[in-house]
Amino acid sequence: MEYAFKAASSASGLTGIALRGKDTCVVVTQRKVPDRLVVPSSVSHVFNITSKIGCLATGMIADCHSAIQRARYEAADFEFKYGYSIPPAVLAKRMADIAQVNTQSASMRPLAVVMMIVGVDDEKGPQVLKVDPAGHFLPFKGTASGAKEQEATNFLEKRVESIPEYSFDETVRTAIVCLGSVLGSDFRGSEIEVAAVQGVQGKFRSLTEEEIEGHLNAIADEND
Repeated sequence: MEYAFKAASSASGLTGIALRGKDTCVVVTQRKVPDRLVVPSSVSHVFNITSKIGCLATGMIADCHSAIQRARYEAADFEFKYGYSIPPAVLAKRMADIAQVNTQSASMRPLAVVMMIVGVDDEKGPQVLKVDPAGHFLPFKGTASGAKEQEATNFLEKRVESIPEYSFDETVRTAIVCLGSVLGSDFRGSEIEVAAVQGVQGKFRSLTEEEIEGHLNAIADEND
């Protein structure tokens, strides 16, 4: 189990941030293309589970894909059975239950992946939920995973009072600033992934490189 946690935080070498604003959920992570011959857009740790629920998965990429595939199946199965879209918290609980089963016998390997599931619930509003390899899950105002998890958590803790009142732009920019702060470097729009969902009717989508550049420029202007 300890190996799974270690692999989930260090295998990809990435740091991921998830943040919950007033009516918005945002995830931000690095985009590391392993080889110049690889198509950059194919390298991603951000996934759609349904049109309105997204996930940032850090850890071993093959395990990430397996977990996401199962999450999509569970979400589709729930909607088929009950006639409405699965709430983010129900999906997180289901994925945590499945992860916990893998800890019960020696013949099964826990998936080395930490899932940060985000979505806007019809009743509860924006939700950020984190599921770990042991089957433990909790809702957060803001959280991080990966190589620099502790540093990012410290950064977010200082802003914990104001985070729930953030607008869409404030939420996105705080998440980007947090990632830049813990990595100790500036980055271009092509070097990070940003995805968000806004409002009950909003769709979970990745921001384009131009949109990310716009936010980076706004952050630079605020700092000047």
